[in-house]
Amino acid sequence: MIETALLISIGTIFVLLILSGFFSGSETALTATSRARMHTLERDGSKRAGIVNTLIETRERLIGAILLGNNLVNILASAIATSVFLELFGEAGVVYATLVMTALVLVFAEVLPKTYAITNPDRMALFVAPVIRVVVYAFAPVTATVQFIVRRTLRIVGANVDDSAEVLSAHEELRGAIDLHHKEGGVDTDDRLMLGGILDLRDLEVAEVMIHRKNMQTLCLDDGPQKIVDQVLASPYTRIPLWQDDPDNIIGVLHAKDLLRALAARTGDASGLDIKDLASEAWFVPETTPLVEQLNAFRQRKSHFALVVDEYGSLMGLVTLEDIIEEIVGDITDEHDVEVKGLRPQPDGSFNVDGTLAVRDLNRALDWDLPEEEAITIAGLVIHEAQTIPEVGQTFSFYGFKFQVLRRHRNQITALKIIPPRKSQAAE
Repeated sequence: MIETALLISIGTIFVLLILSGFFSGSETALTATSRARMHTLERDGSKRAGIVNTLIETRERLIGAILLGNNLVNILASAIATSVFLELFGEAGVVYATLVMTALVLVFAEVLPKTYAITNPDRMALFVAPVIRVVVYAFAPVTATVQFIVRRTLRIVGANVDDSAEVLSAHEELRGAIDLHHKEGGVDTDDRLMLGGILDLRDLEVAEVMIHRKNMQTLCLDDGPQKIVDQVLASPYTRIPLWQDDPDNIIGVLHAKDLLRALAARTGDASGLDIKDLASEAWFVPETTPLVEQLNAFRQRKSHFALVVDEYGSLMGLVTLEDIIEEIVGDITDEHDVEVKGLRPQPDGSFNVDGTLAVRDLNRALDWDLPEEEAITIAGLVIHEAQTIPEVGQTFSFYGFKFQVLRRHRNQITALKIIPPRKSQAAE
C-alpha cells in the first residue's frame, strides 16, 4: 500500500514537471512570437493565430495567468517531493528534495522548454494557444486581483504602468527590425537603405534634399527666344525656372516639350515665340515641408517640380519628385544626367569630397554613420562641429573621422579630405 502511494506521488511529480515545462515554454513562445507573422496567418484564415493575437493583446493578463499556473505546479511538485523524500530519508530528505527538485525544474521545466520555444516561437505559440486561452479565462479573477495590487504598488514608487505607453514608436520598431536583420545577414545593404529611406520620409524636410539655388539652372526671359531655345536644347533638364529682371523673380517654369511643340508649329522659327506664355505657373513650397507631405502633394497636383522658399519668401532652391524617390531607391541616372563627381576615393583609403555633398548621400554611398541632424552638407557638418569657418589645411577629428580642408572659396568650404576611422587609427 505504501509503495503504491509512493509511486503515485512520484508520477504526480513528473506530471507536474511536464505542466511546469508547458507553462514555461508557453510564456516564452507567446512573448517571442512575431506579431506580424501571426497577423498574416490570421488574415489567411488561421483560427489559432487569431487566438494568439487575442492573448497577446492582453499581455499583462496572459503573463499573470501563466506565472500563476507555473508557480502552482512548481510549489505543489516541490511539496509532494519533500513528503516523498522525508518518508524515504527522514529529516535529511528536505535537503535531498531541494537538490533534486531544483535540478529537475531547472533542466526539464525551465531551460529545455524555453530553449525549444525561443527557437520555434511561432510554431509553439500556435500549438499552446487554445490551452492557454482556457487557463487565462480560468485564472481571470485571480490575475485581475494580482494586476490591481501590482499596478497600485508600481504607482506608489512612481513607475509608469499605462497600457498605451510604448518605448518605441511603430516606425522605430520597424527600423530596429530592419537593422537587426541586416546585421544578421537576412537583409542586404541596398534593401536596408531602401526600407530605411521610406521610414525617413517623415523625418526629412524639403530643405534637406532640394537642389540649392547656387546649383540651379535658370533661364532669363530677357535673353530672347532664340538664346532660350539654345539653352533648353543644351540642358539635361526638361523643366527649367524662368525669371525676369531679377534671378529671384521667378515668373514661371518652362517645360522643354511645350517649347518644342511651339517650335514645331512654327517650323523651327524661334523669333516670334512668346516664351512667357509657354511657361507654366511656378509652384512654391516652404523649405520645412516634410518629404512625405511633399510626395503626396506631387501626386495630388500631378506635378513633378516645385520651387523652395524660406520663411521670408526668398528662393532657396528647387525640389523634384525624382529627388524624393532617390531618397528611397538611391541615385537615379539616365543618359541625359550630368554626373557630379562629389566623391573621389583615394589610394590610401581616404576620400576627397565636395563640400556640397550631402551627409546623407555620403552615408548611403559608403555605409557610414555620420550625423545627419546637424547639417545637410559635409561642409556644413564640419563648420557646425568646428564652431568656426576653417582655413585651408586645418584638420579636425569628429565621430572617429578626420576631416581636412582642401579648398575654400570665400566663406564656403568647397573640398574636403575624409579619413575613415580605421585608416585614421592606422595613421596614428
